Amino acid sequence: MITPTPLMSLVAGVWGFKTLAVGVELGLFTRLANGRTLTVAEASAEFGLPERPADLLLAASASLGLLEKAGDGYRNSELAEQFLVEGRPYYFGAQVRYSDLRTYLPWHRIAEALRTDRPLTWDPQRQQSMFDTTDPAMLAEFWDAMYSTSSFTARALADAYDFGVHRRLLDVGGGAGAFPVEFCRRLPDLAATVLDLPHVCVRAQERIAAAGLTGRIGTVAGDFLADAALPDGHDVILLSMILHDWDEPTNRALLAKCHAALPPGGTVVICELLLNDERTGPPEAALMGMNMLVETEGGKNYSGAEYRAWLADVGFVDVRTVPFDAPGANGAVLARRA
Repeated sequence: MITPTPLMSLVAGVWGFKTLAVGVELGLFTRLANGRTLTVAEASAEFGLPERPADLLLAASASLGLLEKAGDGYRNSELAEQFLVEGRPYYFGAQVRYSDLRTYLPWHRIAEALRTDRPLTWDPQRQQSMFDTTDPAMLAEFWDAMYSTSSFTARALADAYDFGVHRRLLDVGGGAGAFPVEFCRRLPDLAATVLDLPHVCVRAQERIAAAGLTGRIGTVAGDFLADAALPDGHDVILLSMILHDWDEPTNRALLAKCHAALPPGGTVVICELLLNDERTGPPEAALMGMNMLVETEGGKNYSGAEYRAWLADVGFVDVRTVPFDAPGANGAVLARRA
């Protein structure tokens, strides 16, 4: 018998997100690192919360798989220990914090975005793009969130596709350099270049230096949309979580630039949350598309079939899709310049 229970699960989704977000805000998971446990009374005292809210927070966090019971106390689950403890290699809390601060409230006005086809997190009449802001703290939150999501996504992509067959990578719109850092740590013969806006390159240089990879990963300040051509001298070009920000004509033009910049035999890699060819799922890709309505002027998530058609139209061959599981992507579409 069909019931409305799945609908109630959708209603409760926001409760789960906000429980996660407030745990990150309080530093709950970082304080429980390395096997530490807290009882309700101890959590109440440590976080300055009345006992009833402390009890509810710990129970809710456990129900979501973020904590687990240990005697009379609670400790981090493996999920929280790996990804919600600040300072861990694949810390995901920055993405949680950014979503809570930047996109949560605008999503309450999603009907407005549907009616107007305009973003809700910035004003195209006053700003050139979503990256044009007078709030440096929010911009820092954005780049930290992108690095947080990209680090593990890069790891998953590197497991699914061997970048060791290449010598030099160009990461277009590479942000703070999470993908090149992950790849170059694994592959001692790979060098890379991050192409992004000047102020973003500064953040990338900081991350690259912290990873001890300054000699192998460089940066080029530029605008991959406005510049006439992409930097040459690379045998693989990565577009990770880039194309969902833009409309089809913009993406086709960018893929043509990739084709022109690659040597014969060079490879382009599109790393995204891909919709299925019927555009009916999976939910992560379809809902990210809705988020592009909130955050961009023309972006949306595309299907593998759409990417395959665009790649073929600009002259790429041997187009294939490599699936994997990561927070920022569920697969990569790869193609070769003949």
